[in-house]
Amino acid sequence: MLKFKSDMRPLVSVITINYNQTEQTIEFVRNLKEHDYKELEIIVVDNHSMENPGRIKAVFPEVTLIQSDRNLGFAGGNNLGIKAARGEFLFLVNNDVYLLKGTIESLVNRLKSDPSIGAVSPKIKFFDQPDIIQYAGFNRINRITGRNSAIGSLARDDGRFDVASETHYVHGAAMMLRRDVIEKVGLMPEMYFLYYEEIDWSAQIKQKGFKIYYEPRGVVLHKQSLSSGKNSPLKIFYLTRNRIVFMRRNVSIWHFSLFLIHLFLFALPKNMIEMAIKREAKQMRAFLKGLGAVNPFYSGLNKQFK
Repeated sequence: MLKFKSDMRPLVSVITINYNQTEQTIEFVRNLKEHDYKELEIIVVDNHSMENPGRIKAVFPEVTLIQSDRNLGFAGGNNLGIKAARGEFLFLVNNDVYLLKGTIESLVNRLKSDPSIGAVSPKIKFFDQPDIIQYAGFNRINRITGRNSAIGSLARDDGRFDVASETHYVHGAAMMLRRDVIEKVGLMPEMYFLYYEEIDWSAQIKQKGFKIYYEPRGVVLHKQSLSSGKNSPLKIFYLTRNRIVFMRRNVSIWHFSLFLIHLFLFALPKNMIEMAIKREAKQMRAFLKGLGAVNPFYSGLNKQFK
């Protein structure tokens, strides 16, 4: 792998969001400090935590701590960090991941190798099962169902996914972009609040003529769903609502009409039956609220989760 001399390495702004996970964020920063890549600007955006985020600054005085006066969601929080960042490269990464050594340099190298690459994500594996893959790229979202899948999801990391390749979307847990790409594309869309922001951002990046890449030489271990839960009403609401918003913004009216037909004739009864069998009343209400939160004839949305 190409190595940069210390005086040639570009500054990388690492941006992470803290929300009531101060100790987790401290652990994340401590992990960053272990890396050989020292040309880092570490920015922590606190999304109006109820606990004391000032401890992060107390432990690491060099960290830039931005405290929002309200919860801006995933995109809004990251955008605060982007506006404050000075780096040539911006690495947006969850505080619930562990970066293996060489990851930052690998992502920088990939972006520097081809100016047509707009964003890149590393290989993502599960922290508790580090031999199992969570992400090795994304398949394209189906224009009828509004769903997609991660390449390599739940597969064993046996070498099959060790080739860098173009992919459809970056992964929100870890994604690096060049500053000039953000200047041309714009900030991450904030209408989503939670989930689908990076997917929509990827679509915008591609519309501007840039490519999205998967880089397997960079590896992060992800502690999945620490903040929202694997099947929480919060997660179900935003996945349901934001799937509709994404489709309205990114497919033709024809395909969006077919998507709505599939959603209400097939997905709705299927989900209702499954949740009824499992007696998941809260999840059922969240799903219905998600459906009702969007005006399908408008590319935005009306309601957030309450």
